Amino acid sequence: MNATTPQPPVRTGTPTMLTIARIARVLVGLLFIISGLIKMNDPVGTQIKMTEYFEVFAEDLPALAFFFHAFIPYMLYLSVFMCAAEVVLGVALLVSYRPKLTTWLLLLLVGFFTFLTFYSAYFNKVTDCGCFGEALKLKPWTSFTKDVVLMVLILFIIGHRNRMKARKTGWAVFLSFVLSVGLGVWAIQYLSPIDMLPYAVGKSIPTQMKPSEPLRFSYIMTKNGQEYEMEKYPTDTTFKFKEMITLNESAKPKITDYRIWSDTDGDFTEQSFQGNKLFVIVKDPATIDAGSVPAIRTLINELKGTNVTPLLLTSASDEAINAFKKEFLLDLPAYKGDATVLKTIMRADPGTWLLSNGFVRGKWHNNRTPDKAEVLELVK
Repeated sequence: MNATTPQPPVRTGTPTMLTIARIARVLVGLLFIISGLIKMNDPVGTQIKMTEYFEVFAEDLPALAFFFHAFIPYMLYLSVFMCAAEVVLGVALLVSYRPKLTTWLLLLLVGFFTFLTFYSAYFNKVTDCGCFGEALKLKPWTSFTKDVVLMVLILFIIGHRNRMKARKTGWAVFLSFVLSVGLGVWAIQYLSPIDMLPYAVGKSIPTQMKPSEPLRFSYIMTKNGQEYEMEKYPTDTTFKFKEMITLNESAKPKITDYRIWSDTDGDFTEQSFQGNKLFVIVKDPATIDAGSVPAIRTLINELKGTNVTPLLLTSASDEAINAFKKEFLLDLPAYKGDATVLKTIMRADPGTWLLSNGFVRGKWHNNRTPDKAEVLELVK
């Protein structure tokens, strides 16, 4: 009787390909964890960015406007969910928790992001995807390219998923979910643990309103159907201007839209950099946390007669802000600021922001309004 010759096991990939797949798994996992944590550090900022996307979709697809508008009131919860999903899936990929399910969910998530970044780039609708929050600004086509590369890597991982051994690491995935959501809740309740905004404590607003070095430009000109790039604008009038390119983008001012004014005093921007100013920022009197106002009112009253001047800063109408001041017995002058700028300065509503000669000395959520002693200590 002939003995059956044993067959060698079937391999699903060469050692080199498997090594590349493992490297890809680590890179994708780490990228998702880092991206998710950066955005979870500032979930309100993620909420603002996602709301911007949904408003664009509602405008471009009027037949579905009701659908997109329905999500906007819940956008903060959705932003926390999306950021947590990035972190959890990144951890799950690294620790090989249910690898088949994890890789397919990652592909679905990256597919969604790829659509958003392509839409932004092609139609020039949202010029910053917010992929890495305030830590890293990517141009639309750069964001799209990054997502395409991610998709290719994930597809490569999926192609080798049968070689990924599932491990009992659910505890690590659960822990990553708890910690990431905890980070988001903390940031919502007390502001970001790491403030990456240009209006953060320690930053000089006037300095950031100026370029860090003289800006340098090149000029794209056309003549007789040909393009020319020139360092200086030509005096030859036969050249036609096409485009101006900034050669040192990083030298551009970090802040370009900070402006404060009032109907009575006019432009107050420069005056806001003189001496010590405590700004009580109220973006929308109709939706603020009214329970936090008494502590702010107490602080305002205690600072009278000191070297710190309390001011109200808002983007609301005169009628709305005057009614707010009357309702909560707030005796301080009100100034106006752009709504987008105020959202960037302060993620809470209301919140307090301390400037001393243009330097940010303090920033507080309404859940932890400082007392008089803390404020005066910061401007000594």
